[in-house]
Amino acid sequence: MDSFRTTIPVQRAPFSIGHTDGLMLAGSCFTEHIGNRLAEAKFSPRVNPFGIVYNPLSIARCLERLWAADRPFRAAELFENAGLWRSWEHHSAFAGTTPEDALHRINEAYSADAAALRQTSRLLLTFGTADVFVLRSTGQVVANNHKMPAAHFDSRRLSAEETTDAICNVLQTIHAAQPGLKVALTVSPVRHLRAGAVANQRSKAVLVLACEAICRQLPFVHYFPAYELLLDDLRDYRFYAADMIHPSEVAVSYIWDHFVETFCTPETRQLMDRIGKIRRAAQHRPFHRDTEDYRKFAEAQRDAIARLRAEQPGLDFGEELAYFQET
Repeated sequence: MDSFRTTIPVQRAPFSIGHTDGLMLAGSCFTEHIGNRLAEAKFSPRVNPFGIVYNPLSIARCLERLWAADRPFRAAELFENAGLWRSWEHHSAFAGTTPEDALHRINEAYSADAAALRQTSRLLLTFGTADVFVLRSTGQVVANNHKMPAAHFDSRRLSAEETTDAICNVLQTIHAAQPGLKVALTVSPVRHLRAGAVANQRSKAVLVLACEAICRQLPFVHYFPAYELLLDDLRDYRFYAADMIHPSEVAVSYIWDHFVETFCTPETRQLMDRIGKIRRAAQHRPFHRDTEDYRKFAEAQRDAIARLRAEQPGLDFGEELAYFQET
């Protein structure tokens, strides 16, 4: 045992995640880190259908609306702020300069992700905070306050019971139609310090307790300890980015490695290693592409891609092939 840190051992999940699984991820900005790394490893994840969403109540509403598949957004659900039209259910990445532009962005994604959810067998949800903004005019818990004046909102903290009920209800609905669905739950290690460190800890405590209750009620749900890996295992500010709020790249890599060990079989990890070698080769920028050595190198990479595609026809190496065929 390392006497200078507490290592959290890997506990294999009761299900695995493979390249043929339909993947959807929703939640906080930490979801984007995992989603990007899954995409780099040639999985096919759908990441944050409504953009980054921090609180579990809004995540549940996102899934409910996607599952309904017949509830596209309407112009009446938009509002204008700082020259952009926005939705209370979406991240500002979906904002548009006109209502038509915003609705096009929102509903194009809605249609694609509603269809994808019907094919999803592995769902990863990341809760960021239990502290929410409530729109005074409607009583709606918003997914994002879009930096609107504070006078528009009341603020409160979700309870563990409220969080548990909202997530369990939507997951049970989806699982009843898709009994092969497996869900990974995690709490984001990103700190939410707007109301201070004490408020952040209390908020995270609500989320951790809710995750425990959800996993106890739903046997197809497994908890992955991203929050604990940064706060208890790494436990040092050198594993934070310069803002002292988000995890550093080293910390994300450490949590990612733990994620892979938790959810991927040895065969999948071996496949990921082979994919990684090809991706690293494609990132190589030679000084002289017209040499015989480089032509042989590029040919070897094309051969490696061909072997992988023969074994796994669903893998997309279009970008890498285009790079190696430029020689």
